[in-house]
Amino acid sequence: MVGLELGTVRDVALAVVVGAVVLAVIAASIIKVVVSKLAVVAALLIVAAVVWQQRGAVVDCADGVGRTLSEGTETDTTCTFFGRDVTVASPRD
Repeated sequence: MVGLELGTVRDVALAVVVGAVVLAVIAASIIKVVVSKLAVVAALLIVAAVVWQQRGAVVDCADGVGRTLSEGTETDTTCTFFGRDVTVASPRD
């Protein structure tokens, strides 16, 4: 079995440490970019889901206005959009 010299072991260990630090910096940079992209995608999906839900509520309210008008009632209807009241005036007024 061949023995290693102290200088060789020291140089190889230093090279491994430097290589590991460089790879860690590169990995951190890549992970930062990936996490940022995932955060943006998640935020946009949440916004899309909330807007879709609000859209459904407005459509339901509009259907209610149509039913009210078909029954002969001519009163204004109040709907909500993102928690704000929106008055839908009867076109028969």
